[in-house]
Amino acid sequence: MPNKLMAGVWRLMIGVPPFLWEKQIERAGHKVNRSTRFMTPEHRLVHHFAVRELPRAGGPLSPEMAARELGIPVERIKELLQELEERLTFLVRNSRGQVVWAYPVTVEKTTHAITFGSGEALYAA
Repeated sequence: MPNKLMAGVWRLMIGVPPFLWEKQIERAGHKVNRSTRFMTPEHRLVHHFAVRELPRAGGPLSPEMAARELGIPVERIKELLQELEERLTFLVRNSRGQVVWAYPVTVEKTTHAITFGSGEALYAA
């Protein structure tokens, strides 16, 4: 099946010609590549850990927990969290330095409540 983009207009679904959206997707891909260029395998490991564990924990994640689970010294975890947060892309910490938001999930209340098939419930960022 070829890629298609449909747009809802009133009660109709209308196909959008590829020349209108293909270039936009290409530009978005370049933007994502530029914004993630700084990430090392350690950055990705920490981010993926936060995304995976926020739903399980149902609350903020401490740097100590991440250090213990990932086998990385807590000071290095704190550095990685700071770098990820400074980029304003992947995560947010509370005033105690705990991760509360790791794209695409958050333990802070938003209008986007979600429940996983495994039963965990939290919010979409």
